[in-house]
Amino acid sequence: MANPYPRGTEERPDERPALTLRRHYRVSPEKVWRAWTDPQALKLWFGPREIVAVPIAEVDLRVGGRFRVQMLANDGETHDVSGTYLEVVPNRKLVFSWAWRSTPERESRVTVRIEPDAAGCELVLLHEQFFDEAARDAHRHGWSGALVKLESWLVLTT
Repeated sequence: MANPYPRGTEERPDERPALTLRRHYRVSPEKVWRAWTDPQALKLWFGPREIVAVPIAEVDLRVGGRFRVQMLANDGETHDVSGTYLEVVPNRKLVFSWAWRSTPERESRVTVRIEPDAAGCELVLLHEQFFDEAARDAHRHGWSGALVKLESWLVLTT
């Protein structure tokens, strides 16, 4: 039987869709860590370009602690996401569950790794266990836009 998954695709019958994004930032790992773990910082960059405000950002930064982010889009729609921290390695790694208030049964998992280098650090975002490819693709849009906003925030707060 021929392989139904072309070479280079992310899907296999035993795995749910996932995505990986990488960005390099010319700032310290500590600054990138703060962006992900300080509620006031999250309010200033989180979400893709169509997000105009983040009225709620709550962080209980410990294994078993919870986070919640509520975003307001330019069309007036509110997006509310929350999860539980599964792994916390200061300035290096965050792993957390991810579920939208509108679809709590579709829980996925996010791993954020911050890898220092001579010119700053590389951020590697792995979001896995998506419900389907459409959810993965929507999150690719969301995370890509958010990481652009993160870069702008990092530059502005230098």
